[in-house]
Amino acid sequence: MAHLEDYQNAFLMHLSSKISQKEPRNLYEPIEYILQLGGKRLRPILSLMSADIFGGQSEKALDAALAIEVFHNFSLVHDDIMDGAPLRRGKPTVHEKWDINTGILSGDAMLIMAYQLLESYEADTFAQLSKLFSKTAIEVCEGQQYDVDFESRTDVTIAEYLQMIKYKTAVLVAAALKMGAIIAGTSKKNQEAIYNFGLNLGIAFQIQDDYLDAFGNPETFGKQIGGDIIENKKTLLYLKACELLEEADRQQLIHLFDIHPNDASEKITRVKELFQTSGAADFARTEISRYTTIAFEVLDTLSIADSQKNILRDFGTSLMNRSV
Repeated sequence: MAHLEDYQNAFLMHLSSKISQKEPRNLYEPIEYILQLGGKRLRPILSLMSADIFGGQSEKALDAALAIEVFHNFSLVHDDIMDGAPLRRGKPTVHEKWDINTGILSGDAMLIMAYQLLESYEADTFAQLSKLFSKTAIEVCEGQQYDVDFESRTDVTIAEYLQMIKYKTAVLVAAALKMGAIIAGTSKKNQEAIYNFGLNLGIAFQIQDDYLDAFGNPETFGKQIGGDIIENKKTLLYLKACELLEEADRQQLIHLFDIHPNDASEKITRVKELFQTSGAADFARTEISRYTTIAFEVLDTLSIADSQKNILRDFGTSLMNRSV
C-alpha cells in the first residue's frame, strides 16, 4: 500500500504526461494553466487509494483519477465565471487571465477530455465508469444551480443546504472512490459501501470547509477568512444561527447578509460573534463529527482486511483534523 505522497507523485507524473501543447493555444493553454495551479488533489488520490485497497493496481486507475480531476477543474472554471471570482488558489482565474469566452470554451473542452480519458478501459469497465461519471456530472450541475438559487432566496432550509453540498461536493468524492473500486473489480456491495463512505465524508468535508472559512487560521487556511460572509453565502452556520437567534439578533444577521460594505472587517467580526453566541458554530462542529462517524461506520460493512479499513479511517481522520 503506497503512502499518500506516492499516490500524489504518481498522479502528478501522469498529469504531466497527458498535458501536451496543442493548437489552438488559446483553447489548451488555459486548461494546462488551471490543471497546474495545484490544490489538494484529494479526489484523484482517493481513486488510486481505492483501487489498491480493493486488490487492484493503482496504476490502472490513473486515467480515471485524471478524469475526475479534469472534471473537477472544469467545474471550477465555470463556477469562477458564474461567481465573477478574480482568484483561484491565489492566482488569476482563467476568465480573468484570458476572457470569459475562452473560459467557457476551455471548460467545455475539459468536460469532453474527462470522458475521453475513460475510453482507455475495457468495454464493461468503461460502461460502469461512464454511467457513474454521467450521474455524478449532472448532480454536480444540479448542486451548482441550487447554490445559485439560494443566493436570492430567504427561505433556504438546512435540509436543502445539505442536499446542495451533497450534490456540489460530496458526490464527486464518493464517485472518485467508487471508480477505483470498479477498476479493481470488487463486489457491488463493496462499491456501494465505499461510495457511501465518500458521500458522508464529503459532506463532513464541506461543512468543515464552511466552518474554517469563518474560524480557520488565516496563516494556514490559504483563503481570506470570512470569504463566505463577504459573499453572503447561506452556509450551515448562517442557517442555524437564523434558527437559534433571538429576533433582534436574527434580523441583524439577515441585514448583514444583505449588504456589501467596502470594508467588510466589522461585518465579519459581528457575524462570527453571532455564529458563536447562537450556538451555530458548536452545531457545525457537531455535524462535522456526526457525518464523519457515519462514514466510519460504513467502513465496517466493507469486505476487506481491517488493516485496509484502518487506512481509510486514518485518511478520514487526518482530513477532518485539517486546518486548511
